[in-house]
Parts: sequence; C-alpha cells; structure tokens
Amino acid sequence: MNFSAEKASRKWPVGAFRRGGAAMVTAAAVLLCLGMQAGPAEAARRAPSFPWDDLFGTRPQRPHKAARRSAVPLPKPRPAEAPAAAHAPAANEPEPPAAGTRSPAAPAEAARPSETAKPADAAKPAESAAPQLSACRQALTEEIAIAPSIPDIHGAGGCGGEDLVRLEAIVLADKRKVAVKPAAILRCKMAAAVADWVRTDIAPLAQNLGGGISNLDNFNSFECRGRNRVAGAQLSEHGRANALDVRALGLANGKSISLTDRSVPRTLRETVLHSVCARFSTVLGPGSDWYHEDHIHLDLIERRNNYRICQWNVDNPLPQVAPLLPAERPEEAPPREVAAKSDAPKADTSKADHGKSDTGKSGTGKPDATKSDDAAAPDRSAETKPQPTKKRRQSRRF
Repeated sequence: MNFSAEKASRKWPVGAFRRGGAAMVTAAAVLLCLGMQAGPAEAARRAPSFPWDDLFGTRPQRPHKAARRSAVPLPKPRPAEAPAAAHAPAANEPEPPAAGTRSPAAPAEAARPSETAKPADAAKPAESAAPQLSACRQALTEEIAIAPSIPDIHGAGGCGGEDLVRLEAIVLADKRKVAVKPAAILRCKMAAAVADWVRTDIAPLAQNLGGGISNLDNFNSFECRGRNRVAGAQLSEHGRANALDVRALGLANGKSISLTDRSVPRTLRETVLHSVCARFSTVLGPGSDWYHEDHIHLDLIERRNNYRICQWNVDNPLPQVAPLLPAERPEEAPPREVAAKSDAPKADTSKADHGKSDTGKSGTGKPDATKSDDAAAPDRSAETKPQPTKKRRQSRRF
C-alpha cells in the first residue's frame, strides 16, 4: 500500500486544504510505524504517550538531570620561604586543599604561565600618594629654620593660602637659634626670606652690639583683615600670610633694639633700612602713615613690573631740651643785692614847677598884676564856656 502524498491527492481530489490534511495523516502514520519498530527496552523506558504529541508540542517536558559540577582549579599553596602576607586571610575563606587532594585539573592550571600567580601586594588597594613638597619647602630645612608645615587655610574673602609654615626659630650658621616671639604663620617663601635676612644681614650687625641677636619681636603675622584694619578696605598681605611686622631685635645680653626708636644710633637704623628694602617688595615704617610709627612692615607682594615701595624715614635723634624751671636757690646762698631808689627825678620835677611859678612874676620877683589878670581871664572863660556834647543815636530794638 503506497501512502505517498502525490498519490493521495489523486485518490481524494479535493482542494489545497484537503491535501494538507492528508499529508499530516500520512506523516502521523509513518511516525507510528517507527515507534512500533523500537525495541522493547526502549519502549518500556519511554513514558506512554501518543506518537503525535511531539508533533503538536503537547508532550510534557522531561525533568532535567542534575548538572555535574566541574572541578574548579585552586591556586598553589604559598611557599614556606615566601614573606608573610600583608593581611591575614579572612576567617570565612576556605583553606586550600592538601597536595594529595588536588583535582585532576590542577596540573593543567599549574602549567599555565606564572602571570596568574601575582604577589599579594598587588591585591592591596592603591594607597593615596603623599602630597608632593614644594621646592621652597624642600629648601627650608631644619638647618636654616624651625618651621613645621601646617595645613592650608581657606578663609572668607580670600584669606589664607597654601604651602604655609609656622616659623618658630631661625638657625644661624653657628647653630644658634633666634627665636621668633611669638611664632609667625607665613607662606614658605616669606618665611625663607625672613630667615635669610636674619642669617645674612642682622646676625653680623648685632654681633658687635650685645653678643649677637637672640630673638625677633613679631608684632603681627597672619591675620584675616583689611589694610590697616579698616573695615571694607582691600585685603591686607597679612590676610594672605605674606607679611610680617617687626618691632624690635632682642640681643643676647638682654637688651632690645627698637627699630623705630630715635635714640638708637642713626647709622644702625639706616643699615637695617637698606637691608630690608633690598629684600622685600614693601617696607613701611615711620613717615609712611601713622599706622606704622612703632614697627616696620615687611611683605613680598607681587606688583606689575616688579614695583617696590620703601617708605621709612630714619629721623635724627631728638635734641636734649633744657629744663623748663630753674633750679631752686640754695639756703646758704647770700641774699641778692637790690638797687637803692634815687630821689634825683623828684628834685628835677620840683625845680621845673618852681620855674613855672616864677614866670608869673616881674624881674624884681614880684607878681605882675597886669599879666596875672589877663592870664586869669582865659582860664575863667574856659571854665564858664560850656563844652559841646555829642549826641548818640539810640538804636531801635525789635
């Protein structure tokens, strides 16, 4: 019996739909025959189902078999002569198996290049690198100054700065220390300039005065304020930690030299003036304004074309003023001589009066009656004649 689709269409002459159904029936019959030819063991193993269940997808799914886990290769144990690891293994981390219990895949893993076995240090997180020191910070060593670094300051209005130090003392060439009282908070470049000024210029100058310099009187260093402490003024270089106010130099013998004291020798003050004006971009002292009459202001502000300001009037010493009151007269001193009064002026006046009285007399000494009467007449008329009076206008008052 032939079940081909071509002959089936001849046997049942119907449309395309009928021909498709016939083809499906033919395929089902073929599958049924194939299932009957299978062996008894295979038929028993299969679940009872219709042969066309797989054709239409209605056959229930078979349970999957348990997946077989492959052996995971483990790293080789750490050699005994290797250095100790930086960190101890975690408590919950499994211990590596012994050499005899390795999986068969372990030799293949061991044959791989050594790049898989990296040192333990590579597993550690990269530590943050230390901040790079500036060239000024590297040059300002303890052989020049005791100036530990401090954190950067970022205040309101632009106050503060970076690369800051606390200048505590300056080390001279002979290892003596010049204390900065109190310690000054400055930028590293400003602190280095002050240390170089003291070591090179001030130390030799003070050596012949009182055994050398011992301390530096710091009047003011870092302070977040405007210029001259005026509210709303431009930010001072003190607010940028770029200025230092020096009031005096302390000597080893205990004396102090005030840089603005007019009793200090003029030559000494002029020497200090030329020294600071050659090193700092701004120098303000007496004569600049009344804010700097008792100290010297030094800073390293950067201006256009490297412009510098040096305003410090080195005045002459004050003159010695005489005492205002004379000294008291000692008790043992002799009494002062007083000039005697003379009666000569009185005698002259009496003679003049006597001469006037004689003019009214005649040559014989007797009074002239005719002249006396004529002379007396004008006197009487002068007495009887009324004197003119001046009238004053009364002012009106409102």
